Amino acid sequence: MNEKVAQNLKLVIEYDGTRYVGWERQDNGLSIQAVLEDALFTITRERVLTEASGRTDAGVHARAQVVSVAISRKIMPRKLRLGLNAVLPDDVAVLDIEEAAEGFHARKSAKSKHYRYTILRGPARRPLARLTSFHFPQALDVQRMDAAARLLEGRHDFSAFAKEAARKKSCVRTILEARVTAENEFVHVDLTGTGFLYNMVRIVTGTLIEVGQGRRPMESVAALLEGAKRTHAGFTVPPHGLMLMSVHYPEPRQ
Repeated sequence: MNEKVAQNLKLVIEYDGTRYVGWERQDNGLSIQAVLEDALFTITRERVLTEASGRTDAGVHARAQVVSVAISRKIMPRKLRLGLNAVLPDDVAVLDIEEAAEGFHARKSAKSKHYRYTILRGPARRPLARLTSFHFPQALDVQRMDAAARLLEGRHDFSAFAKEAARKKSCVRTILEARVTAENEFVHVDLTGTGFLYNMVRIVTGTLIEVGQGRRPMESVAALLEGAKRTHAGFTVPPHGLMLMSVHYPEPRQ
């Protein structure tokens, strides 16, 4: 990254993560970060490093991922957005760009994030929803799932809901709001929290599905928050039903 910084920018981007290895640049495939940084180079002729609010995994989508980037020359945000969208692939788009405060960092400045996992229930597949929802043909008790989800709210040890809990110094995280709602044949699992562990939302969703099936007592979710092992929680749902919905930041000082 260039040492001289003329602008610190905040980008809001939307992407379909189907054909990507995730947000972070990797050697084993195409990433959202690589695509965005290449587009920035095409428009600005600068090699820059972008920072996202979080590293979404392979196949995961984002409706409003937030990215920060510093560039060494002034450019109108509106002009930059038009230029980027002209060269980005069809499955990635910049929704908004604004000049941010000097210390703004997409990840470090974030106050909370909202993730949504979408389940398609019922016997019939929906081809138009195949890339953004997980088809689960069995009946689900949404009210039981919602009641179990609310037990997740607060500050807890989420070791049972982490794929690699042993590699973390702490698996304590804070969930501000957890809800499960039905929208026709779709069931949405919405989690808003200050931080998330690897595969946490997907494991939570698999556990709530088991509650909705009647295979797992609703109250067992509370027991999982007392330092239980990963093997005690439910299965990990596939990535394509997961979407980063929004990222929240503190209100700017007046």
